[in-house]
Amino acid sequence: MSERTVPASRRVAVVTGGSRGIGRESAERLATDGFSVVVNYAGNRTEAEAAVAAIVAAGGEAFAHQADVADEVAIAALFDAAEERFGGVDVVVHAAGVMTLAPLVDTDLDALDRMHRTNIRGTFVVDQQAARRLREGGAIINFSSSVLSLSLPGYSAYAATKGAVEAMTLILARELRGRDITVNAVAPGPTATDLFLKGKDEEAVERIAAQAPLERLGTPKDIAEVISFLAGPARWVNGQVVRANGGIV
Repeated sequence: MSERTVPASRRVAVVTGGSRGIGRESAERLATDGFSVVVNYAGNRTEAEAAVAAIVAAGGEAFAHQADVADEVAIAALFDAAEERFGGVDVVVHAAGVMTLAPLVDTDLDALDRMHRTNIRGTFVVDQQAARRLREGGAIINFSSSVLSLSLPGYSAYAATKGAVEAMTLILARELRGRDITVNAVAPGPTATDLFLKGKDEEAVERIAAQAPLERLGTPKDIAEVISFLAGPARWVNGQVVRANGGIV
């Protein structure tokens, strides 16, 4: 066995958007669960390397790999790198996404196109490679959002992209019949990440946090626990959208 290869018994996870927020927390949680982890990032190499360093310091195996999730050549190379380093891929957590908020009438079409490219095309491209390459017993975990069922003003474009993610998730689960690969989506509620907090004042954050019966925002750790479940023991959960939102909807 070369020094670049881990034991075959260790499962391997690719986490897109793994340098920050929910993606990073998920990458670190999966490493704690015993996975070797590929931390994908779009542009912030410093944050991605910090995530890798945290995993390695805790005794895990990880490396960072840059790739635009909407670029099919780059994503194929991401999977190539995972297979070369770790021998294969078992779990894909597709946490990469972008969000721009505005009423539909005021939404900039360039912003719409950017969300479409990252959130819809990106999910399609990542899932396509995952469906082609995951080993038996694998799991694909996409990200939707609980905002999809809240119908909040200002979220029309973003929610539309997440509706597409849910459709792809449910259909792909059925298309992979006979492969022993589960496909699910996690739909977080309001979660204390930079993506969520950006542009909101303290009053707005407190008002949103109070909506949940648990009377707080979610944390990346809350969501990572769901990811850990779907990546590991949840073999009978398939073709589902798990709304991890503290009861807000």
